[in-house]
Amino acid sequence: MRLSKITWPAAERYFKESDMVILPIGSTECHGRHAPLGTDTLVPDKILDLIEEKNDNILIAPMIPYGACQSLADYPGTINIDPDVLYQYVYQIVDGLYSHGARKILVLNGHGGNIKTIERVGLEFDKKGAMVVMLNWWLMAWDMKPEWKGGHGGGEETAGIMAVDPSLIDMSQIDLPLEMNNLTENLVATGFRTVRFKGVEIEILRNTPKVTDNGWIGPDHPNTATVEWGREMVQTTADYILDLIEELKKLSCN
Repeated sequence: MRLSKITWPAAERYFKESDMVILPIGSTECHGRHAPLGTDTLVPDKILDLIEEKNDNILIAPMIPYGACQSLADYPGTINIDPDVLYQYVYQIVDGLYSHGARKILVLNGHGGNIKTIERVGLEFDKKGAMVVMLNWWLMAWDMKPEWKGGHGGGEETAGIMAVDPSLIDMSQIDLPLEMNNLTENLVATGFRTVRFKGVEIEILRNTPKVTDNGWIGPDHPNTATVEWGREMVQTTADYILDLIEELKKLSCN
């Protein structure tokens, strides 16, 4: 049940019977040369489609397609939202849902850069008697099946997009090696911010194009992704959320 497709009287009836809403949020940002800029919105939206197939009685708010992605902002097409602006925006949306009766807000998140904002909003609404449940789908998938664990734009997210539409992956770019830019022979880049020195990882804050000119980072090479992997992963995630919804119905927020 999509909020954007029902009338206000239908919404009024819904909130008289239920206090639960799913709010999806993603980003529009670089995911390597092979994957679409909308990866962080496309995969969560696919999960929502699968949820709707089995439960069309849970209200789903419109997707927030932009997120905080400062380090990736230099890649063409990436839209970065300042964390303070994103906080105000997400807060207003949650507050609007709260004013109509929502007390259990499940935030289906597709982007790591949004986590701090969701945490901040969640803690504030906890004081108001509401519950914000943060569902970071890619992290949840790691727990469901450790083999799915991946980085940014790697095999995990590439497989997720293949479950949405395989044609969205530029297969001519998928086999490129991951080339990380080390600062010195002893300061070895290991991630977006992490550098290993004498066996210890520290953080040196660099914008991502200074770390890699491709834009994907992680242990899972994109060329390991398959459609079958992606379909199993998004279906498993959707089924988990469906079970969680039933469990959350047992709780009373006050």
